[in-house]
Amino acid sequence: MKKTTHRIFRFIVRLILNSIAHIELIGFDHLPSSQGYVIAANHIGRLDAALPYYILNRPDIIMVVAEKYEKYAFFRWLVKITNGMFIDRYNADIKAIRESLRRLQQDQILTITPEGTRSKSGNLIEAKPGGIYLAWKAGVPIVPAAITGTEDAVVVDRLKHFRRLKVKVAAGPAFLLPPIAGLERDELLQRYTEEVMCRIAALLPADRRGFYAEHPRLKEILAE
Repeated sequence: MKKTTHRIFRFIVRLILNSIAHIELIGFDHLPSSQGYVIAANHIGRLDAALPYYILNRPDIIMVVAEKYEKYAFFRWLVKITNGMFIDRYNADIKAIRESLRRLQQDQILTITPEGTRSKSGNLIEAKPGGIYLAWKAGVPIVPAAITGTEDAVVVDRLKHFRRLKVKVAAGPAFLLPPIAGLERDELLQRYTEEVMCRIAALLPADRRGFYAEHPRLKEILAE
């Protein structure tokens, strides 16, 4: 029953998105196929949460929802039917961390937004290491992804004027976080977070790279 409900949910998401948006997908032909992995993306609008269900034809996408939404019955229902979980963004949520690791080790897909909140400007803001920690701890690949066209203000304006959205989602190559000797854990996670965010930044237009626009690692990636 749960799988059927999940398929119906994905069908509805795709039906709605196809009716209101033209979605261009780049780089999703070479996703890992035999193991769990993490998709790390920028976060610019509420519509972002629906995109994994449009892009991926899989029932094992792990939706992570901020704890502030748990008080609403609709979001509790949504999390239940989408294989999701609530997570405390501001404290060490041990239960959610363990559950995420368990599911990744069962070859499921975790989608995260390292920034932790929507960027009101649409440009990258400084990320937090929590989601990156899960990928590192689980030892699974990370797929960086960059989203444009889903900013809340843009969505409202275009729909109000009966104009279809122009959404673009670009994925970069999957990669593993390499071991770095001689670093304390906090410093290590900071380096890993910067690596992930610079890979996302490299997929974005230059004027959307925000906090990471002048990062030395981004310049190295762009030069490769």
